[in-house]
Parts: sequence; structure tokens; C-alpha cells
Amino acid sequence: MMLRSILVSVALLLALPADASSRIKDVVEVLAARDNQLIGYGLVIGLNGTGDSLRNSPFTEQSIRAMLQNLGIATEGGRARANNVAAVIVTADLPPFVQSGARIDVTVSSLGDATSLAGGTLVMTPLSAPDGEIYAVAQGPVIVSGFAVEGQAESLTRGVPTSGRVPNGALVERHIPASFDDLLMLTLQLRNPDFSTAVRIADAINRYTKKRFGAALASERDSRTVYVKKPKGISAARFYAELENLVVDVDVPARVVVDERTGTIVIGNDVRISRVAISHGALTVRVTEMPRVVQPEPFSRGHTEIEPATVIEAEQPDAKVAVLDGPDLQTLVSGLNRLGVKPDGIIAILQGIKSAGALQAELVLQ
Repeated sequence: MMLRSILVSVALLLALPADASSRIKDVVEVLAARDNQLIGYGLVIGLNGTGDSLRNSPFTEQSIRAMLQNLGIATEGGRARANNVAAVIVTADLPPFVQSGARIDVTVSSLGDATSLAGGTLVMTPLSAPDGEIYAVAQGPVIVSGFAVEGQAESLTRGVPTSGRVPNGALVERHIPASFDDLLMLTLQLRNPDFSTAVRIADAINRYTKKRFGAALASERDSRTVYVKKPKGISAARFYAELENLVVDVDVPARVVVDERTGTIVIGNDVRISRVAISHGALTVRVTEMPRVVQPEPFSRGHTEIEPATVIEAEQPDAKVAVLDGPDLQTLVSGLNRLGVKPDGIIAILQGIKSAGALQAELVLQ
């Protein structure tokens, strides 16, 4: 009954019209405005004995010495014994149009054998782009959602305690020059490529620009790209602000997404199945070994022997045959429910239907 409820819920959620109306800003990206990735190497201090073991992570000790030397503290002689420091890799995305002085979030991930970053503080870490230039500096307390507890005979770990975030932890030192207002042509890129959606976006923009500017300014290039000419007498930012709230009908391909690791199945609204008969039933074969000890008769010269005894049982419960013919999503889900199979069985059935050529959709396995 639980599987039936889950599948029916999926059907109700996905049994929508094939075309869903969305704003242009929700389905496209402007190529002139893009994120840039930053990376840096730093240290997290203040850990409660969960940092790197310096024997297994020699680079952590080298980093500690280099940091102390930069602070004017001599570190010659003797080895560091601290276990409250962890070497980390710091990553961040620099959003477009960000100016110097703005703050962005950073992600901190352990590089050595630290067991947890909870309670630690990231010390000043420069973040650079692929061009080698430093664009931000990160520092602040690390927030970790996971935890790890360990005793002498048992340990418990929830989440990922060796990775965390520093909200607003990076201060932008250098902005990336952007000339958005100087653009004469806006390039819109669809997040989910589709020829029908690209044509509808261009048509929606042209209907608006004919009324507003007296000319059709948009043209589709392919399934991912739409070009829009910027009219005279208006800034590119204001022009795109007028276009991004236009509503278009977004078309999506028929697709079934299957995650075999978690048993998750997502079926699109336009998925169709040609008429096909399916037999499903799990065959269970149980082999039990029960050896018996056989004693010789009294006062005989026999020996004690072990006599093998094997019991083999075969079961095939709930074997059913159903006919599936999916003119719509609701019929497809109802047919799978009639078989009464679990998610792993549905995955096998969908793969078999695809191999038989009866699944009129793309099957994506993750």
C-alpha cells in the first residue's frame, strides 16, 4: 500500500499539462553574466582534537610553520604536536557584477585526515581564479552540519563532518570587469535545451518588441541559444528586465530518470508505453545444509562419520502477468501498481520495456 501511495502521489504531481508556463528569467541565462570559480588552500584552527595527525599530513605542519613565520614567530627546532589544526581546500563561486567589498559564501573541505571541522575557524585564505589572480580573501567560523562520535567499541557518523561552509566568509578584493551595458546583442542560453522552447521564447519576445519597439528583435539559433538585438535608446539592463518576466510555455522531452542506488524513479508527463505484457515474480531458491552425525554400532570397529543432508526449497510468490498500455502517466502508474512490485522491481521492468522497444521515452540511469 505504501508503494501504491508513493506512485499515485508521483502521478498527481507529474500529471500536469505537457506545457508548463514559466518566466523567461527562470529558463534561460544571459551569457554576459556568468559565475567564476575561486579556489584556495588554508588552515582551520581551534578544533577539539579532531584535526590532522601531523605524521600522516606533513603538509599541515609545513603550513603551520609558514603561517607562524609570516606572523613573526620563530618555529625552528622541535616538531609541532598540535592536533587542533586541519589543512583545507576552500572553494567559492564569484557571482557576476560583484564589486570590491562585497561578501560571498565559501565551502571548506578537509584535505588531510582530520575527523571533523566542527568548532573550527578558517584563518585568512586567499582565493584565486584560474588566471592566478587573487579575487577574494576568506576567513571566519566554519559551520558543519554533520557530526562524528567515537568510543572504544563503536562510532557514529551523521552527515559529512569534514566539510562545511562559512556564510559571507569571503571578502571580494577585486571585481571582474563586465560591460553588460555596452552589449548590442543579448545571448540567452536555455538551461534545458529544447527546440520548441527556444522557438517559443523567440516568438514571445518578438510579440512584445513589435508592440514596444515596432520591430522583431529575437531569433532562435539552435535548441540552446536565442539572440536578441538591443534597441536604441534603452540600456541593456532595463531592456532585459522588461523581457525576463515574459511568460512562455516550456516543453520538456519524454524522459524516465532512474537512480538505482536510492530506488528513486521520476516519470515525465509525456512518457508513453506501447501495449506490452509483463510477467513479474521473484524466484527464491533456498539451499540449507544440515549434516548429521552417524555413530557406529556398539562393539563394532566402525568410525563416527558425518553424513551430508541438503534441503532445497524454491518459491515464486506473487507472480503476476499484467498488460501495460500507457496513453498517459496515470494509466502507466496504475499499471505498475497492479503488479504490486517494489521500486527495484519497477526499475527492472522499465529497463526491460525499454529493451523491448515499447518505452517511448528516454531512459536515464544514474
